[in-house]
Amino acid sequence: MKQYLVMSVLSQDRPGILQDLTAAVRDSGCNIAESRMIVLGKHLSMLVLVSGNWNALAKLEGLLPKLGKTHALTLSAHRTTERTPRHDLVPYAIDAVSLDRPDVLFKITSFFVARNISISELTSRGYLAAYTDAPMLSVQLSVSFPADLHIGGLREEFMDFCEQLNLDAVMEPIKN
Repeated sequence: MKQYLVMSVLSQDRPGILQDLTAAVRDSGCNIAESRMIVLGKHLSMLVLVSGNWNALAKLEGLLPKLGKTHALTLSAHRTTERTPRHDLVPYAIDAVSLDRPDVLFKITSFFVARNISISELTSRGYLAAYTDAPMLSVQLSVSFPADLHIGGLREEFMDFCEQLNLDAVMEPIKN
């Protein structure tokens, strides 16, 4: 029976980190089911969902302390289960841009949380605007709306919210 382990990895960015990690997963008899990796500042951060049978996952868990010491990785691992597909939810993508202010991410996430809408993925990035060098923030979210929700009403409410905060945003369905 397939089981799952979610791992977080943090390290100084250097060539070979991914090779070291993927070799340990392979050598334990596991498979990477899903992963996200990004370099932030001078550090690499990675989230990995590993699948395998109970013995293979236990072998990988046993390798992690040595892997961390040998390759200067901060590792954390937790057993998890596969996410159950929900057919009563409709996935949407939100793309927003604004002047970079400390409260923008808080306010955007609060909008959806207040409506009991699940955020499954969030990415943000600061940059300087062309010509003016004004500090900007780009935010992308993946959210899931209940299928019976009136999307038009929510979209209008969200656009009003964005106008009040001076955000430029788009909300559209994710096409599978």
